[in-house]
Amino acid sequence: MAMDVFKITGPVKLDGTITVSNSKNAALPIMAATILAGGKNILHGLPNLSDIEVMCRLLDSIGCKTEVANDTTVIDTTSVDNPFGDYEIVRKMRAGICILGPLLARCGKAQVSMPGGCAIGYRPVDIHIRGLQEMGAKIELKNGYIVAHSNGGLKGANIFLGGPFGSSVLATANVLSAAVLAKGKTVIEYAACEPEVTDLANCLVKMGAKITGIGSPQLTIEGVKELKPIEYSIIPDRIEAGTFLTAAVATRGRLKLKNCRLDHLMAAVDKLRSMRIAVEETADGCEIACNGHIEATDITTLPYPGFPTDLQAQFMACLCLAKGNSVITEKIFPDRFMHVAELSRMAANLRKEGPHVIVSGVDKLIAAPVMASDLRASAALVVAALAAHGETIVNRVYHIDRGYEKIEEKLNAVGANIQRFSV
Repeated sequence: MAMDVFKITGPVKLDGTITVSNSKNAALPIMAATILAGGKNILHGLPNLSDIEVMCRLLDSIGCKTEVANDTTVIDTTSVDNPFGDYEIVRKMRAGICILGPLLARCGKAQVSMPGGCAIGYRPVDIHIRGLQEMGAKIELKNGYIVAHSNGGLKGANIFLGGPFGSSVLATANVLSAAVLAKGKTVIEYAACEPEVTDLANCLVKMGAKITGIGSPQLTIEGVKELKPIEYSIIPDRIEAGTFLTAAVATRGRLKLKNCRLDHLMAAVDKLRSMRIAVEETADGCEIACNGHIEATDITTLPYPGFPTDLQAQFMACLCLAKGNSVITEKIFPDRFMHVAELSRMAANLRKEGPHVIVSGVDKLIAAPVMASDLRASAALVVAALAAHGETIVNRVYHIDRGYEKIEEKLNAVGANIQRFSV
């Protein structure tokens, strides 16, 4: 089977304007939540990504009808007659589990495969299951599937959603989506506060849900009998924006980002400024300029509004070229360091010690063939390759296609030299 690879020639200096796509991580739970309201739901600005296509296939498989035209996706949820999340579809992405709560709330039953996604460490679904059980769902694991029933309907409850590494975005999305149609009041403690969860909550409110505390760790939901279909626009992708910011830094470049919410990226912006990088907000996004050397800094990933784990790898690529030593600590997914070995192949000076990586800055990176292991690691290798001397071959770029829409076209338009070809 042919696979696409990138050939990236560097070093380059990026300069120009990039329009950031809308958020995949916001879109997927919102697409799943349309199950809750029978009728035609219209979503604007879904990114053209393989994960979005997989979610459309998943919704079609349960009885919905999805139709994509230009910038608009219509999801007709009039019929949901097959509440079954097939392994062959769900294994392709983590967010497939987001249909569990909506199916349980609407159909009273669901059978959903255990999810797949990136190889970034063990991510159990016990928090999802525990939250739904608190609302009265009967759940068992059988042959790799989560089999759930809510005889008599879901009931409001006080639910604590904390896990070993903090709050869970997808568990919060699942339980919140189920709670909006449950009988009575539900209080979710230790809810994830990420902008993608806030976007889902705002969408549910537009559908007729009653939710207070949006954006905080405590969500209060008063159950309603039914929701109505919506027309909704998805928020910009803060992780894509953050990736382009790191690309500007690594190449000592200057970029203007449009469709970017800097208020969703303040932890990352704070780190950039501590690295002596100028980042300024504009009317529709931001501007970043890196004209001199990069200062070392320490980074610890934390749940939002802390530093995002999804930008850890890209910042590591930048700090490989910083002046001095940096320490990166991963507190969300302690095993999420598969990019360390690949960056080391490009002459980076990295030492992993448990959940920490010590980054000693080098004068330059050297091109090498590298292998993408997951979505954000792929992005880090692209960032590093833009600054590296020579031709870097990045294998398995299907990972990057899951989360970045036409990344090579966007970067080439501002000075990159990236060629995609099949091998």
